[in-house]
Amino acid sequence: MSWEDKAVAVAAAAGGVLVELPLGDAASNFSLEKVVCSHGLFMMAPNRWDPHSKTLRRPLRLNPDGDENSLMVHISHPPHSADALHIRVFGTRALSPQQQQSMLSQVRRMLRLSEEENRRVNEFHELHKEAKGRGFGRVFRSPTLFEDMVKCILLCNCQWSRTLSMAQALCELQSELQHPLSSASNVMAENGTILSCQTTEMKHFVPKTPAGKESKRRLGVRKCSINLENKYADVLAVGEAEMKTSSAEISECSQETGKLTPTFTSPDVNEDFLQKSHSRQTPTSDLLSLEGPQGKPDSSFVPDLQPLVETEGYAGTAIGNFPSPRELAALDVKFLARRCSLGYRAGRVINLAQQVIEGRIPLMELEYASDTLNLSDYDKLAEKLRAIDGFGPFTCANVLMCMGFYHIIPTDSETIRHLKQVHAKSSTIQTVQGDVEKIYGKYAPFQFLAYWSEIWNFYEEWFGNLSEMHHSSYKLITAANMRPKTNRSKRMKSSPKDMNDGCTKRIEA
Repeated sequence: MSWEDKAVAVAAAAGGVLVELPLGDAASNFSLEKVVCSHGLFMMAPNRWDPHSKTLRRPLRLNPDGDENSLMVHISHPPHSADALHIRVFGTRALSPQQQQSMLSQVRRMLRLSEEENRRVNEFHELHKEAKGRGFGRVFRSPTLFEDMVKCILLCNCQWSRTLSMAQALCELQSELQHPLSSASNVMAENGTILSCQTTEMKHFVPKTPAGKESKRRLGVRKCSINLENKYADVLAVGEAEMKTSSAEISECSQETGKLTPTFTSPDVNEDFLQKSHSRQTPTSDLLSLEGPQGKPDSSFVPDLQPLVETEGYAGTAIGNFPSPRELAALDVKFLARRCSLGYRAGRVINLAQQVIEGRIPLMELEYASDTLNLSDYDKLAEKLRAIDGFGPFTCANVLMCMGFYHIIPTDSETIRHLKQVHAKSSTIQTVQGDVEKIYGKYAPFQFLAYWSEIWNFYEEWFGNLSEMHHSSYKLITAANMRPKTNRSKRMKSSPKDMNDGCTKRIEA
């Protein structure tokens, strides 16, 4: 039995709380695999799609509007339960009706399970038979609007691999902010003993791609062409003393700024740590593609409520939930920029969080407006979003797409590449919006769904079924790997290590 199979067996033995989510009218055209693996958001932490069990795993808050503890949730669609999803909540023996409703609400939002979404999917399928045949119509999103907003900021002006790294770093930081002592030094082994080790490897916080390209797009901002690996090495050299400071000081605030400026223990980790340690919720943790310890799952173990969500699925690091507005609003900008390698985005993320906490950005009001989906309200909502620092046309269009408005296509360099490669259009940043309207306007008011169905299908023609791709290969989905075969073959011959074997075979085929 593989370690992944063992992890699933252990989780099943531990039980957790099983909640069913009826699909209702959506059952006729709903596929969990197709819905989850429909947008790059599913690849961003803390989401984790297991291609073997066809299960979405991630932590969710018992109360998404507050700062309650997170619990690990597995969402599946068993063959014997065609009309309902199974949501298994680990780390607790029971959920109150309010907590259960909160979990269901977050899952419905991620998978777009509402009467309004059902209606629009059916209408879109009437216009786009090809998308219907592929089972495309619902685009995956986050459990909260705030998470969507922050992730849309992370999508701007950088390579995809860095976007993934920033999201991962934010989730790792959230775990340590909530549980500084536990996440820094204590890990629960399968037999209940405590293993003393540092679960967070700082080297995983920084992407192994240069940030020079994004700096060239930002006029008036200082050039930043230093390779991030070298930059991180400098940070380690300068901040060695700080890195060795006990993580118990994570709640200390700067006397000058009053911002939370956490410090962490040394990131030294034994190479065999992944093979020896488990999360505090070992029987229910998200353990993927790792060599595990010997022995059978302890079916007698039923965990108490354990708010700490750590998984070994992300390169062996402690992974938490996505930070809440309150958690981010308390941080110092310089700390967040350095700790999670956000660069200039740190200020925008913290500013967004602070405005949410202060009530200047009414998230609930925005969510309610999107539920009605009145296209006449689009301009009003877009105006509110544009008033937020860092929310330009691309970010606003992405957020509004997440909210359910599909008549505007967020356009960037990837759109230009796609139009050139698929439609032989020589678009520019000035003409691309007009070009996409000419091509996809016939699908109004679902222009984005038509565009994204096409671009997602294009990705899968190059890389294979994305729902079957291992998470370590997500970073390879870039324009550089979608060049004509003659150029790609030369590039891969010179640097074959850039691709994993499975993905390389698909591209060269």
